[in-house]
Amino acid sequence: MATAVSRAPPKKYKWALDFAPRRRSSTTPVVELPSPPGYNPSVEQTSSETAQSGDSTHLIIKKSWDLALAPLKQVPMNLFIMYMAGNSISIFPIMMIGMLVIRPITALFAIQTTFKIIEGSHAVGQKFVYFLGNILNILLAMYKFHSMGLLPSHSSDWLAFVEPQQRLEYSGGGFLLS
Repeated sequence: MATAVSRAPPKKYKWALDFAPRRRSSTTPVVELPSPPGYNPSVEQTSSETAQSGDSTHLIIKKSWDLALAPLKQVPMNLFIMYMAGNSISIFPIMMIGMLVIRPITALFAIQTTFKIIEGSHAVGQKFVYFLGNILNILLAMYKFHSMGLLPSHSSDWLAFVEPQQRLEYSGGGFLLS
């Protein structure tokens, strides 16, 4: 016994979207929608023509200065990392400050490959700014190593028979108890 299964058309919901293509009848007119606010096709064509016909040297100079100033833009972030690392001597602050030294040194060794595509009279100035930014980052890391006490700065750090310096005075914050 075969039973006939009748298929009812799917129920249409109030908020449903139908993505099936509709057949357009020849009697429905094609309505030309107005352009959105702020859109002007004639301006777009002239700006693209200007961009194509314009000189690309300005764009190259701008991008190369962005590349040259990148180490100087890293200085505030490096200062924040140094602040968050603290002055305790443990593995994580030492690794963080070590990376602050290693990254600029590797960037200095790769300065020629970084500026390989830049040519012209402005390239020398950009390389110099890039070099100074990396040197500044290295100096910041060396200052942090010194403040942590990891750089040998006294003769007792080098010689075994010299006594280390003794603190004459200890100070600390607090409240006056009187």
